[in-house]
Amino acid sequence: MKNEQSDFLQEQELKDRRVPLAEKLRPQNLNDLRGQKKLINTDSLLSQMINKLQYHSFIMWGPPGSGKTTIARIIERSSPLRFIHFSAVLSGINDVKNVMKEADYVHRNKGEQTILFIDEIHRFNKSQQDAFLPFVESGAVILIGATTENPSFEVIPALLSRCHVFVLETLTEEDIKEILRNGFVELNLEIDEDVLGWMAGNSGGDARRALNELELIRGWLQENPHPKIEDLAKTLAKKTMFYDKNREEHYNLISALHKSMRGSDPQAALYWLARMLEAGEDPRYIIRRIIRFASEDIGLADPQALVQAIAAKDALLFIGMPEASVALSQAVIYLATAPKSNALDAAYQTAAKDARKTSHYGVPLHIRNAPTKLMKELNYGKDYHYDHDFANKYSYQKYFPDQMDEKDYYNPGDYGFEREIAKRIAWWKKLREES
Repeated sequence: MKNEQSDFLQEQELKDRRVPLAEKLRPQNLNDLRGQKKLINTDSLLSQMINKLQYHSFIMWGPPGSGKTTIARIIERSSPLRFIHFSAVLSGINDVKNVMKEADYVHRNKGEQTILFIDEIHRFNKSQQDAFLPFVESGAVILIGATTENPSFEVIPALLSRCHVFVLETLTEEDIKEILRNGFVELNLEIDEDVLGWMAGNSGGDARRALNELELIRGWLQENPHPKIEDLAKTLAKKTMFYDKNREEHYNLISALHKSMRGSDPQAALYWLARMLEAGEDPRYIIRRIIRFASEDIGLADPQALVQAIAAKDALLFIGMPEASVALSQAVIYLATAPKSNALDAAYQTAAKDARKTSHYGVPLHIRNAPTKLMKELNYGKDYHYDHDFANKYSYQKYFPDQMDEKDYYNPGDYGFEREIAKRIAWWKKLREES
C-alpha cells in the first residue's frame, strides 16, 4: 500500500511538472469523481472492490472524458497489487504478451496477481484479445479494460463473459461547470458564470475536452476575463475553410449558375453552364453542385429533381464529354423550372445545430437495438412499440433523446409535392394527439 507521504510527494511532483490541466485536476479518490453517482456509491460493486481490495476483471464502457482512466488511476494508487498501464493505441500486442508472461511467472512463483489496465481495449482486434484469456482464467492477471465502444461488439464473447461491465454516464453540464470552476482556480483566472456555462455546454460532456479548451484560451481570458460569448465562440472555433484566391472566377461562375437556377431562370442558367463547360471546367464539379442544388433549393417540392440530377451524373460518367453536355443541360433546365423549396436545407441546418449541442445525449433505451444478452440486461429495446402491430401502422412514442423536447425541424412548403407531404404530416400529428 502506498503511504501518505508517497502520495503527497507524487501530488507535489505533479504540480511542479508542466503537465496538462486535465491531468493536474484528475481526481485522486472516488469521492472527488463527478457524474458517476450510481457507479461509485458506497454499496456499488466498484466501490466494494476498491474499498476491500478484492478485484475482479472488468471493463469500463463510457464516452470520452467521463472518468474511465481516472478510476484506473485511483485503483493504481490504492491497490497493493502490481499495476501495469497499457494503451492499445501506443502498445503492440507483443508488449502486452511479454507483460502477461511476466505476470504469470510472478503468480506461479510468488502467488501475486497483476492488474493490467488496457485503455481503448477495442483497438485490439479479436484474435489479439484471445491472448488475454489464459492469464485472466488462471488468475495471474486482473484485466481492467476501458473503451468508448460497445463491448458487445468490440470485445470477444469469451473475454466479455469473464469481465463485469461498468457503464459510465456522460457528464452533465453542471458536472462540467464544477470541474471548470476548479480549472479557473488552478489557473488563477477570474470566474465568469456565463463563460463557465457556455464552455460546459460546448464540451459535449467531456471533462478533458473542457479543461483542454480552458487551458488553450488561458492567456486570452487573462486579458478578457468577462468576454462576450460570441467572441469566446470565435476564439475556440475550429475553422477548416479553404479559398483559392487565384481562381475567384471559378467560384463566381458556379455562384451565377446556382442563383440562376434558384431564381427559376432556365435561360441564364444554361448560359452559365455553357460558360463553365466551354472554359474547360471539370464537369464532375458542376454535377456535384447540381446534385446539391436539387435537394437544397427544390427538395421534396419536386422529388424528381434529385432523380434528374443523379441521372445526369450517370450519363456524364457513362458517355463522357462533350456528349454529356446535353444531359447536364437537361438537368439544369429541369431544376430551374421546378417548384422551389429550401425546407429540407433549413430543416437540416436547424437539426445540425441541435445535434452539435447535444451530441452527448444518449439514444433512449426503448429505441436501441438489443442483439446481445448484455444489451438486453441493460434494458435496450424495452417497451418499444412495433408500429405495424397497431391501428394505422402507428403508435406514438418519443424518439428524441430523453433530455430534449420534441421539435419540428421540417416544415413543408406550399408548392409542388410538399403540399401532399404537409397533409401526411398533419394526419400523423392528429393520430399522435389522439394517442
